[in-house]
Amino acid sequence: MHIRFDVPADPAYPGRVAAALSSVRLRKYGYIGAVLAAVGAIGFAVSRGFAWGERTSPLWLSLVVAGLLSMLYSPWVRWRARRRSSRYAVEGAYDITDDNIMMRSGLESGGIAWDGVTEVRDTPEFWIVYVGRMPATVIPRHLMSAEDAETLRAHMAKRGLLQLR
Repeated sequence: MHIRFDVPADPAYPGRVAAALSSVRLRKYGYIGAVLAAVGAIGFAVSRGFAWGERTSPLWLSLVVAGLLSMLYSPWVRWRARRRSSRYAVEGAYDITDDNIMMRSGLESGGIAWDGVTEVRDTPEFWIVYVGRMPATVIPRHLMSAEDAETLRAHMAKRGLLQLR
């Protein structure tokens, strides 16, 4: 297998990459926020029926607000990543073989050996490549030909790396 494709200097591309990588790590804040908001709302509703409810209202409202802020944290981080990364738009390229993934961005280049890859997650726009528990890079499917994308998918599935969302 030898797949090579270029990455154009698109100002929106680095932001999409940053959003994809951060969404993996920030998903837990949405779950935690939903639990806090639900507990706060239930506690507030239940406490209204008791005489001590007036004294505990600030606690329940604080939980609801903390939950809402936690749920908004992930979209805020993704928005900031997209806004800040637009100035990093440079041309690049990927060169993927049976042995490794080589990436070039501007004047810098780097690679990841397939033997070091522990998992690849499938998202709508990218394959997120993990080394250990950390996302190391993304492979953009929309920049590849359909034949190359299917070849790479088969290679990752054969290695047991591909995890569907």
